[in-house]
Amino acid sequence: MYDQQNFPFLKTTLSLFIACIAHSAYAIDDTSKVQKLDTIVIEATRTDRDVMATPASAYYIQQEPQKGMNVNLSEALKGVPGLQLNNRENYAQDLQISMRGFGARSSFGVRGVRLYVDGIPATMPDGQGQTSNIDLNSLDHIEVLGGGLSSLYGNSSGGTILTTTREGQGDDSITLGYAGGSENKGQASLVLQGGAKNANEPSYILSSSYFDTDGFRDHSGANKVLSNAKLTWNLDDGSKINWINNYVKIDADDPGGLTREQWKANPKQVAGNVSLYNARKEIEQLQTGLTWNKPLNDQHEIYAMAYAGQRSVTQYQSIPQTAQGGANHAGGVIDFDRNFYGTDVRWTGKELLPNLKLIAGVAIDAMTEERRGYENFAGSVLGVKGNLRRNEDNTLWNIDPYAQASYAINDVVNVDAGLRYSNVHFKTEDHFLTNGDNSGKTDYQKLLPSLALSWQIVPELMAYASYAQGFETPTFTEMAYPAVTANTPFSLKAAESETYELGLKSDNVLGQFTAAAFYTLTKDDIVPLKNEGGKATFRNADQTLRQGIELSWQKDLWRDLSAQASYSYIDATFDKDTVDIAGISPIPNGNYIPGIAKNQAFLALGWKPENGLRAGVDVRYSDKIYVDDSNSDTAPSYVVAAANIGYKWTVKDWAFNTFARVDNLFDKDYSGSVIVNESNKRFFEPAEGRNWSAGLSVTKEF
Repeated sequence: MYDQQNFPFLKTTLSLFIACIAHSAYAIDDTSKVQKLDTIVIEATRTDRDVMATPASAYYIQQEPQKGMNVNLSEALKGVPGLQLNNRENYAQDLQISMRGFGARSSFGVRGVRLYVDGIPATMPDGQGQTSNIDLNSLDHIEVLGGGLSSLYGNSSGGTILTTTREGQGDDSITLGYAGGSENKGQASLVLQGGAKNANEPSYILSSSYFDTDGFRDHSGANKVLSNAKLTWNLDDGSKINWINNYVKIDADDPGGLTREQWKANPKQVAGNVSLYNARKEIEQLQTGLTWNKPLNDQHEIYAMAYAGQRSVTQYQSIPQTAQGGANHAGGVIDFDRNFYGTDVRWTGKELLPNLKLIAGVAIDAMTEERRGYENFAGSVLGVKGNLRRNEDNTLWNIDPYAQASYAINDVVNVDAGLRYSNVHFKTEDHFLTNGDNSGKTDYQKLLPSLALSWQIVPELMAYASYAQGFETPTFTEMAYPAVTANTPFSLKAAESETYELGLKSDNVLGQFTAAAFYTLTKDDIVPLKNEGGKATFRNADQTLRQGIELSWQKDLWRDLSAQASYSYIDATFDKDTVDIAGISPIPNGNYIPGIAKNQAFLALGWKPENGLRAGVDVRYSDKIYVDDSNSDTAPSYVVAAANIGYKWTVKDWAFNTFARVDNLFDKDYSGSVIVNESNKRFFEPAEGRNWSAGLSVTKEF
């Protein structure tokens, strides 16, 4: 697998690691002067270990006092190496998130990266997820698990993002806030919270907000209602219960993409059909879930989670009516109602044998969906729901047993192993046969092993090596249309990957430093075939290769001044020729995988006292991004900067927090994301120019 063309990369990586070890050893020569940052326990790997002792690319982001609109996850997730998070400036299609290149193919929603909110999946069993129900106003922290060990979470885990909301604490309080900004952005928010007053009573936090905007581009206005409620019981028997309820409703116009010529002429414009057919999306989702954690004794612990939800989506696309008469075409209006539910139960055993921790569990998830398709016209009236073109019932479920073990061989060497049997079952019953029968069923299954060896070289320096196998099924949406009319709708294979990773983590007088080098080979990678007439179709690439380096550093420099920096390099290529299909040209071996930036860098400085004046600046660099498999064009590289300032003060039982910020400080004209393989060459989704926001929140304790 490690052929000669990869030797320079591996040689460079090895040199880097040797340099890092030498540098860290020098830095910690006088251990009496070491001033470490606070220890942070990360839960993403389920071993509850210090993030700096976790043998994986794991990162912990603490939510800070509000310094932005608090609408998009991209505001909170900055500077995580390997994570590419693009804001489309399009609330109808969600953010574009990829980890080490997994998920970059998505033209809407999130693929290839699993999302969790308070332990409850925000990703369906087929790997399709969304960030719209993540409430930044009540967020406590985010954990990001990248690399091969994300396979601990099963299907479609090129990376895992776990968000956790705060728990109520202290006296009852109410917080009222308002933030506004460019393009008539505005968000009004309300947060009620309080700690438990008596034993076995719950603490609570209730958060609700309303956001609306005219949008940066023409036809990109949106409004969003988001509510999140969390009750927490810490019971006398040592058990803990969280009950989480979440509601989101979004109405958003969809501006679509632009050709390069359109973008350069006027980045705010939209293609003619977008306005003609009034492209837009309506989303409504309600979800509830319970988590329960109970220590049985000093050695045994039980965790259980159960959830259920309902999601309704109606999307009006800008597909010309002349294109909707073709075979298998589902029309220009997508309309579905989805019910989803599941559970995860696991046991943890500690010190059953000396220095051994065992975990065993099973995750069960299911989804049922009534999906309809309609023409987006009625007679001469465009942009309305017309004749039925699709009517099907979809069912999807998985039962994934898993086990993990963590064994300390001695005081400095630890072995972590995991095994998960991931299996996903699809079934479609087509009730509208006029344009072809899409009925069918299939299942995908794979045993996913992982292994990590860590070595605490000195107390301030840890090295690790890991291996894991990954697994990603196509989503229901990606299997909706066969690549060729004669094909069955379930012809796509699941992608299977192998990841090797080497890493270093150091916590010393110079700060916290992490370095990781990875090599991921994927067979049958799922890649876009074409996006034509509103039909996005996909194929399997024979083999793809992702290899790269990720670096991060953070340090408290002086008093309340802190710094953060990160850098990512990823070489993501097609590693074999992908054959011709449906008249589309083959993908040559060596072409770069579209949608992925080869280099990314981030630098931030912040003055962050508990009270008083706060300020910060950050700079982000992203390399060029190829827009299609033939590498015919790119979204150019860019550098953008942002600055924020705020003031927080308290007067008795009142607290006030203000902020003001400017994003894209130097008014850079760039494409925030791309639509991969768009057949009309409308690849580009322009980002907003220089823009500002400001806000005030007032908290009263009772």
